[in-house]
Amino acid sequence: MVQQERAEVTRSAILDGAARVFDAEGYHGTSLGDIVKEAGVTKGALYFHFGSKEELAQALVDEQFSALESVTETGRPGVQTVIDIVHSMARRLVADVRVRAGIRLVIDQSSKSGIVSEPYTRWIELFRECLVQAQRRGDVKADLDPKRVARLVVGSWTGLQLSSQVLSGRADLTEETTLMWEMLLPSIVPPRRLERFHPEGTARVPEMV
Repeated sequence: MVQQERAEVTRSAILDGAARVFDAEGYHGTSLGDIVKEAGVTKGALYFHFGSKEELAQALVDEQFSALESVTETGRPGVQTVIDIVHSMARRLVADVRVRAGIRLVIDQSSKSGIVSEPYTRWIELFRECLVQAQRRGDVKADLDPKRVARLVVGSWTGLQLSSQVLSGRADLTEETTLMWEMLLPSIVPPRRLERFHPEGTARVPEMV
């Protein structure tokens, strides 16, 4: 058990160190040597947990989904769930270097080696599942396609967080995310149901860990 705990601590240190370097230098500006130095581990320890830089980068990209995949499987996920997940991501982008690194890695890998669509399609599917259930309850307009709405939300917020990064270092990201939802909700939700939802988000979705 002690050995297992030590391995988990080492793996976490590697992910944290890699995230800091990837966030600062990008995928192509980062070497395994940089990660080893930043994480304070040996190359052997790094290779014990991750077989390559690509595998390590993928682990960081996957971090953003780790605490959210079960959201649509419990309770009554719906419109507010999607709102709260997006706000949670906004907060994590500001506070969590692993999430920031994961977002940058997706962009960097797409620009160098062709389009990397898998993270986007995972978000779209997660939101689609929430919106399908919401539509069955009458919380999403009947003539809308939940998948197209989910794609619109992902595309809108992706552009929003990138522009927020450029214009304010993401200092205004939470405020801008609320504004996005204030603009989108009337197009998605029937008027009689609008007052049920909070564009500023709630605490119903737990933070990712």
